[in-house]
Amino acid sequence: MGARSALVFVLHGLVGWALCAATMGIGMATVGLQTALVVHAVAAPIIFAAVSWLYFTRSASSGPLATAAGFLGIVVFMDFFVVALLVQRSLAMFSSFVGTWLPFMLIFASTFLVGIALRRSKSVAASG
Repeated sequence: MGARSALVFVLHGLVGWALCAATMGIGMATVGLQTALVVHAVAAPIIFAAVSWLYFTRSASSGPLATAAGFLGIVVFMDFFVVALLVQRSLAMFSSFVGTWLPFMLIFASTFLVGIALRRSKSVAASG
């Protein structure tokens, strides 16, 4: 992966993370923490499915598994260093299954599944 491809990859992951962070921020300000956590758990895989679709259809330089792992790595990195250490000054968020671990799993799964689906549709289109 070249420097341009890596930058495009990281930017896609950061956009997904920023949209998830905005979902949490707006949710906590409007509907409270518990509802915001549930909304975030639902929104995160949808957000990353959309980001992944854009990435895979426009500039994919990595496969579904590498992309899912990479996007998840970006999210974990940003959640740890920005949200937990800088904003909250606590690692307590990592004790919440619905708030942290479920969205992590769903982000990975949605990214991977979108990549697989698009790869299969390209294979079908190329052979047909």
